[in-house]
Amino acid sequence: MMVRLEERMKGKGTRRCRICGGSRALIRAHGLRVCRRCFREVAPELGFKQYG
Repeated sequence: MMVRLEERMKGKGTRRCRICGGSRALIRAHGLRVCRRCFREVAPELGFKQYG
């Protein structure tokens, strides 16, 4: 029984960070698809400000 690739590619493990390729602590809001560690490095370039 063959399962299509589209049917198997589901869940949290399929989404990866655009920068480092990690799949944990992913920020998907606004279509970012960046993990929180990479987000801290790239946030000023994207126009986000750091508070606190």
